[in-house]
Amino acid sequence: MTPSIAALKTPPQTVHQTRRIIVAQGDGIGPEIMAATLKIISQAGARLDIQTIEIGEAVYKSGVTSGIADSCWQDLHSAGVFLKAPITTPSGSGYKSLNVTARKMLGLYANVRPCVSYAPYVSALHPKMDVVIVRENEEDTYAGIEHRISQDVMQCLKLITRPGCEKIVRYAFDYARQNGRKKVTCLSKDNIMKMTDGLFHEVFRQIATEYPDITADHMIIDIGTARVAARPQDFDVIVTENLYGDILSDVAAEVAGSIGLAPSANIGQHTAMFEAVHGSAPDIAGKGIANPSGLLLSSVMMLNHIGQHDVAQKVHNAWLATMENGLHTGDVYKDGMSKKRLNTADFTQAVIDHLGAEPQKLPKADYTSRPPQKVATGVVTALRAKAQKTMIGADVFIEWDGGAEGVDLLAKKLQLICGSEFTLQMISNRGLKVWPNAKTQSLCVDSWRCRFMRREEHMSLNHRMLTMLLDRITQSGLDFVKVEQLNLFDGVPGFTLGQGQ
Repeated sequence: MTPSIAALKTPPQTVHQTRRIIVAQGDGIGPEIMAATLKIISQAGARLDIQTIEIGEAVYKSGVTSGIADSCWQDLHSAGVFLKAPITTPSGSGYKSLNVTARKMLGLYANVRPCVSYAPYVSALHPKMDVVIVRENEEDTYAGIEHRISQDVMQCLKLITRPGCEKIVRYAFDYARQNGRKKVTCLSKDNIMKMTDGLFHEVFRQIATEYPDITADHMIIDIGTARVAARPQDFDVIVTENLYGDILSDVAAEVAGSIGLAPSANIGQHTAMFEAVHGSAPDIAGKGIANPSGLLLSSVMMLNHIGQHDVAQKVHNAWLATMENGLHTGDVYKDGMSKKRLNTADFTQAVIDHLGAEPQKLPKADYTSRPPQKVATGVVTALRAKAQKTMIGADVFIEWDGGAEGVDLLAKKLQLICGSEFTLQMISNRGLKVWPNAKTQSLCVDSWRCRFMRREEHMSLNHRMLTMLLDRITQSGLDFVKVEQLNLFDGVPGFTLGQGQ
């Protein structure tokens, strides 16, 4: 099988067209590995017009809390290709993750991370591993919507959308089809998060029917991650949500041999960003010992993305031949297998010296023999008919210090103010029902979800009724901090039961 760092999208361009790209040197070891990467791909004949921008620690410290100047966004939008070295986010509050911001601002909805073993030249738990992880990149808990809702309770919202699911799942199947992959596995936790992860799994099942040539299966994320670590040969392409994919791809990279070798691409409909998976490693910055391989292999993904498959193939095969000949940086050096321990500059030169060579034992890269194909990006299904929404209740979150032993008192207070429209159905704490008829030994904190439902099944609730209920709660001396409507969508509940309900 051709190595996984394959063509993701091939925009129309002539073979010898120069492509403008934006480059960021980054922090820590970033400038060293970027210089090495650009030197190698330049020697290989990459046809690039490079524009450099400054991002990261220095920009943060200048007072720009996003880590990137506003003026840079237009350059990134117009160029459409961004090769980025790792950055350092200063410690302390007030600084937003530039990686997350860039993915959202540029619409980079698909994170693609090949996890490939290069055994025996790099030690690996599984010498035949070749798995591609396609991670949703814009939503989930990484939307970063967090609140403190009481003295004791913090909240992070998990947002999963149907269009977001459709884009990433269809991308995973298109990637598999384009690159000769035979199976796509969906990983989720829909046995617990039945609505959010349930939507992700449902969309996967629906879209899988459009790809009869690709085997589709699903696993729960926890056992799926364990299986990736134990039996990666069972997987080909994996598609999963943002947080799960972030964790899983690091696990898989380590199992494959080293996170320091792992490349990644962030793909959007109009823009793509390429970066190594590892961080800025400030502890070894300036020592000349950093391994540029992760960023170099990311640049191979970039070259394939912009249609320069000939250069991508030449660089990738030179790198494979260098590794096969035992010329290694210190992080992967192994007595008995490595022939020479090289610093950054010498490793860079070794790859350049191997340009035109091919590996003899590792699978060689072959990107020029296949016809150019364009992966569909940003495609969602046709608009669905708008569901009929009917309000039938509300979850009102109340900050209250009465403890589990006083929940009956809280319930009595609330029952007195339900009015003619509502009835108090349940009180829960940290998701677990604690009233009525619940004798729990679980810890109770100071945030209580109080579920009010319409008193009669035929009743139609409205916002005025809900506002009046909240007003009565406030007048009773209780402090409500949050409210969620409970709605039916075409008669189907748009909410879950409480644990124990």
